[in-house]
Amino acid sequence: MTNLSILYISIAGNTGSFVNDLQEYATEQHQINPARPTITLTEISDATPLKAETDPFYAFVPTYLDGGNGIDNGVKELMTNSLGEYIDYADNASLCRGVVGSGNRNFNEQYCLTAKRYGQQFEAPFLADYELRGTSKDVARVYTLLVANLHQSH
Repeated sequence: MTNLSILYISIAGNTGSFVNDLQEYATEQHQINPARPTITLTEISDATPLKAETDPFYAFVPTYLDGGNGIDNGVKELMTNSLGEYIDYADNASLCRGVVGSGNRNFNEQYCLTAKRYGQQFEAPFLADYELRGTSKDVARVYTLLVANLHQSH
């Protein structure tokens, strides 16, 4: 059985809620068609010990910024650094198949900025975005994108 591995960080609970909905949706899709992948979730926090990953994964990250506008006068990421450090550890970045970002569209150019920066830093595609906790349509759309990307990655 094919499996999608997701590493994520959830500060306010929005990302955690979304990836749990995504995991549930994947399980339903797998029950309909066993060829469709399921999802394994790994939450990364400041307390997570760094370890070398052995399987490809997708990173899900919200955007929290403190200072600067992230475009022309700097950026200081806030509270999501432990995921970036985890991906940067050992050879983990080479296993990152893509980044999915979330945020609040009210922040305009800063919307999903952390995920876009991770994509550049770790040379992984920025695959998708959703706002706050996302919707059921977002869950289906992101799952479809992850599955398509999984098949392209092999």
